[in-house]
Amino acid sequence: MQTEVLVVGGGTGGVAAALTAARCGAKTLLVSEEPWLGGMLTSAGVPAPDGNELLAWQTGVWGRFLRAIAQRQSHGLDHAWVSFFTFEPKVAAAIFHDWVTASPNLTWMAGHTPQAVLRRGDRITGVEFSTFTVYAEITIDATELGDLLPLGDIPHRWGWEWQPETGEPSAPSAPNALTTTYPVQAPTWVVMLRDYGSGETAPEILPSPLWDDHKFEGAWQGYNPEHFLNYGRLPGDRFMLNWPQQGNDYGVNLGRLVQSATAKQEFLQEARWHSQDFACYIQRHLGRRYGLAEDTFPVLPNQLGGGAYALHPYYRESRRLIGLTTVQEQDILPVAGEIVAAAPSTAVGRYTGVAIGNYANDHHYPGYNFALATKSIRWGGRWTGTPFMIPYTCLIPKDIDGFLVAEKNISVTHIANGATRLHPVVMAIGQAAGWLAATAVQQHQQPRDLVDSLDLIPLITEHRQAIFPFFNLHPDHPEWEHWQCHTLRTFEATRPLSGYAPLQTPAPDPSPEGLVSVCGEFQKLGDQQYQLFEGDRRWPLVTLRSTINDRLQECVSGQQVHIMGVVNPYAPWIRVEILDI
Repeated sequence: MQTEVLVVGGGTGGVAAALTAARCGAKTLLVSEEPWLGGMLTSAGVPAPDGNELLAWQTGVWGRFLRAIAQRQSHGLDHAWVSFFTFEPKVAAAIFHDWVTASPNLTWMAGHTPQAVLRRGDRITGVEFSTFTVYAEITIDATELGDLLPLGDIPHRWGWEWQPETGEPSAPSAPNALTTTYPVQAPTWVVMLRDYGSGETAPEILPSPLWDDHKFEGAWQGYNPEHFLNYGRLPGDRFMLNWPQQGNDYGVNLGRLVQSATAKQEFLQEARWHSQDFACYIQRHLGRRYGLAEDTFPVLPNQLGGGAYALHPYYRESRRLIGLTTVQEQDILPVAGEIVAAAPSTAVGRYTGVAIGNYANDHHYPGYNFALATKSIRWGGRWTGTPFMIPYTCLIPKDIDGFLVAEKNISVTHIANGATRLHPVVMAIGQAAGWLAATAVQQHQQPRDLVDSLDLIPLITEHRQAIFPFFNLHPDHPEWEHWQCHTLRTFEATRPLSGYAPLQTPAPDPSPEGLVSVCGEFQKLGDQQYQLFEGDRRWPLVTLRSTINDRLQECVSGQQVHIMGVVNPYAPWIRVEILDI
């Protein structure tokens, strides 16, 4: 087969890359291993995305996805306390399926894994699968573990870097027990439980050959059982089990993931059993009203996952490209005295940011507490992360042509990966990779030849992707495009970024349709901690809107307020959309 852009891997970044390349007019082929598109959001069973929750960051394909899932899921998106957006995996998979199959210039082939990468000198020319070969002008690796990197002998990393090498404040100075035990972050094989109801008896969950009743002790210590389960509550009385505290993260001999097919399969079987045992432990301790949600994932022949188990693990880290630049911890931390990270640029001062992330730096090592430099702030009544920008130069190999990456396999250090690996930022990375690939094809150049001349304006105007993080610049604001483009054009004179655009007009009020009206007494409990007393009920107040964030800070304890918003009884909180004093 011959195509202009080949995307290998149909996960969060891959589906965004393929859709964007095709939208740009490039003939695109998407080849996925799984029958569901979406990766972390669907087949890996984590339909509770972290990060980029504020309205200002809901742009590009990520914003389009949130609007689509809200329209399709009649029960709304407010069910859990780990995320503002939780949904059924099959609903998200259906959205991606519909988008891809309806997209001109885009062909999707499912059920195929790469066997070899074709290379001519320092240029990647395509990928060989078991029954066919694809030749492409640009190949994009969007696999979960960066599988094309070793197949194509493309320089990459696996594991930790040391502080003398990177200068990262949280990096260890030398190997230690933690780094030896966990060369990368532990993945999780997600399993779904269902509440069968009071008085009902769910089928028994049997223990695996790895059963040990003690390995999950203290899993919900500090939480009551109901609040523990509501962490990942989904529609249909389902509960996503992706729990880090003595839960189902699994990291025994992680090197097996990249050693051989046999070693990888051994690890996967153990990880799957580990989650089975966690579900069994919960049922034995919380009762038989809880059982497996067997109708969550498709059941495939000769597969470890399916039914109540995700189709594959939720991988937090993969092989990582050695790119033109490498995102380090310093690049995701706020500039001193500011609330955003430093803006990335080339040596000649050209801005290179193509995606925004804001999640706190989050690492998973079962049995260890690993301290990281703080990048969180109180905002909107809760904790959120300070925003950072991903440069397009970390998607491009240092010495290889015809190739880009679009997943957790970007050029990033092990430490910084803890913030760049989350669903929304990976989706934005995929969108940027697809756009960059199509641009290179149309201009008959290699991606690294574009570094000092790439015009990012179309990414803003045509793909509605925010590339500068302004807390107060919502995507529906009439000045959104102006300030994104103006900041790009004047970047060399205006940096560093303040995090707020000098808007001339107020943000539009949201429609009250579908919002709940609540009146009560406002209480300010501390910095960015708010409550509403409604009779005997106390509701924590949070918001994703900068205008409401400003108004909440102006409110005084004891005054009566009228709120319109979305009630999440499981968090619990009210997400405020309209506030009248």
